[in-house]
This record gives sequence, structure tokens and C-alpha cells, in this order.
Amino acid sequence: MKIVIPDDYQDCVRHLDAFKQLEGHDVTIYHDTLTDLDALSASFQEAEALVLIRERTPITEALLERLPNLKVISQTGGGAAHVDIAACRRLGITVMTGTGSPYAAAELTWGLILAAMRHIPAEVENLKAGRWQRTLGTGLKGRTLGIFGYGKIGSLVARYGQAFEMRVLVWGREGTRQRAADAGIEVAKTRQIYSSVRMCSAYTCA
Repeated sequence: MKIVIPDDYQDCVRHLDAFKQLEGHDVTIYHDTLTDLDALSASFQEAEALVLIRERTPITEALLERLPNLKVISQTGGGAAHVDIAACRRLGITVMTGTGSPYAAAELTWGLILAAMRHIPAEVENLKAGRWQRTLGTGLKGRTLGIFGYGKIGSLVARYGQAFEMRVLVWGREGTRQRAADAGIEVAKTRQIYSSVRMCSAYTCA
């Protein structure tokens, strides 16, 4: 099978354990991103299968109609809003999605929180320039972490906040608020209260 994998920015796909499952197939990997329809259709022209990384390349009806050999699209993660599902169905192209993992997003969220509060990017640049400790970081203990949505990612971030002894405050739809309350997480009394907290001392995540 001729398989095309676009948008591998980091050149990481061929190093994954799962890549071994493609042995014996004709695999082409692209490390750049194309947006021009003609360029995309030329790159994908021989593809019988597309393996998409997240939502990096929109798969439109106009593009699909130029790919007569395409039989299947495999999508990492659970979202496929960038793929024209109706056109795939009409053209007989099977679309497969994964379940995704909330851990990477939650960990990155926490890394961004720490980087912002401790001014890590600025201090790295200071250090590179020979300057030492030009900012004063802010601790997380006792501060308020506002989380909008208490799903797979939000619940993980809430646990990270608790580990840092923060006050965790959740807002979202009724189901979100109920799940948070059932887990013993404080729920904002109103959206207005949540918004005011978010503006002055909290971070949000989906």
C-alpha cells in the first residue's frame, strides 16, 4: 500500500515503535506543510492511505476529488473536524480516528503555567546574554487555578494544581460543574465570579 504521512515537523514518525507496523509498505513522509491545493494534490496523488498528524492539513472536498487512489485516512487523536467526512463518505474513503491522550496537553499546560509564573523563558534569555536573575518569580502555593471545563485534560490539571497546594476553581457547563463537585473540586458560584478570578490570578485550560 502507498502511504503518505504529511506534516511530520519534528521528523519523529519514523522513530516511533508503531512505525514498524508499516514495514513492507511504500511510505512517504513530508516534513513541511503545504497549503496550495495543486501542491497538496501532487504530493498525495499516489496515496492509497493518508496518515494525518492532528489537524495540521485540512482535507477538503476539492482535495479529495483529486485523489482517485485514496482509500483510507487515519487520524491521530480523536478530532477530525479538518476532514470533510461527508465527502469521504460520498467517495468511499474510510476515516479512522484514535482516542488520543490527555496527558501531553495537561503536562504542556502545567509547563506553560510554571514558565509564566517563574519567567523561565525570559531568564533563559538573560542567562544566554550573561545576565543573572533579572526577574522575581511568583509561587503557586495558595494562588487560584481557574479551569474552564472538567474533562480528561481539565481533571488532570486540577490534580496538578492540588499537588502544588493551589485553590482549584472550576466553571463550565452543568455536567462539567457536577463532575467537578463529585470529585471534591470547588465550583464557582457564577460565571462572573470565575471570570473575575481568571483575570487576576488564575489560568484556564480546556
